[in-house]
Order: sequence, then structure tokens, then C-alpha cells
Amino acid sequence: MQSKKFQRKIEDFVCAKCGTKVIGTGYTDHCPNCLWSKHVDINPGDRLADCGGAMEPVGVEIKSGKNVIYYQCQLCGFEHRVKAAAGDKMEVIINLSAGLTPLENINNKITNKFLSYQ
Repeated sequence: MQSKKFQRKIEDFVCAKCGTKVIGTGYTDHCPNCLWSKHVDINPGDRLADCGGAMEPVGVEIKSGKNVIYYQCQLCGFEHRVKAAAGDKMEVIINLSAGLTPLENINNKITNKFLSYQ
């Protein structure tokens, strides 16, 4: 039997990437701090994916005035997209839309901090 396309699940979780404690709303599918997610669904909320890999945010697009975050599973390569949530960290969305990876974001912060002390 095929599952519904969307199933609302209210679940809290701790982000495996940055350690942020996330309070779920039933629509929460990624960390609002770093935007990383976990590959647990085939269809949103069904928890039927066996992979469990880390879903890296790899891009952002603006569609109908809303930010859409694109993901790729680091374990199996599965690709997925979701609308950004109201509580998502805008700095991370902006950096992602500029093509900066999380590592580049960290390196830029370190470089900027170093340059501000000179």
C-alpha cells in the first residue's frame, strides 16, 4: 500500500550536524540553525526511508517569493527540496544562495575575524 504524500509528524530532535535542539511543529524537517536534515522520509513525514544519511543543504532558489532549499543525501545521493521555514537562519540561507558551502562560511568568518584585528 502506498503512503500519503504528506503526513504531519510532531517530533523534537537534536541536529546531528550542529547540536541545536529543535522543537518540531509537525512541518519541521530540518535544523533552523544550520539547515541540515536527515534522510528519513520517502514522502514527507512517512519515516519510510531506510537510509538515515545526512541531508546537506546544497542550494537555494526563490520561487513565488519563497526560499526553497535543495538537499542532497551524503550517503545515498537522494535529492529533495523544501520551503524554508519562518525560523530558519537567514544568514545561512543567504550564504547558501551565494554558493558558499558550510565550510566556506566558517572559513569566511575566521578570515573576517582575523582581518578585523589587524
